[in-house]
Amino acid sequence: MSSGQESVFSEYETDTSQTSKLLRKFKETPFVPIGMAGFAAVVGYGLYRLKHRGDMKMSLHLIHMRVAAQGFVVGAITCGVLYSMFRDYIVKPKE
Repeated sequence: MSSGQESVFSEYETDTSQTSKLLRKFKETPFVPIGMAGFAAVVGYGLYRLKHRGDMKMSLHLIHMRVAAQGFVVGAITCGVLYSMFRDYIVKPKE
């Protein structure tokens, strides 16, 4: 390995706990963990509602649950991209 790669790896090895990695990622891109949490919430709610779906077919219920979860994740990613563009181009710090 070259010395340039070792310095990059040592930077990431200093934060070895999962909590510190998650907090660092949340500060860098806050909408990714929000999307993950929303996905988990939609799936959890869908599984909870699975018992009370009435006469709806199982496949139709699962398709609705998948579309809702994907929609939440795509919405969170879109908000993250818009936030990043706003931060970089609109509220760009003066150099």
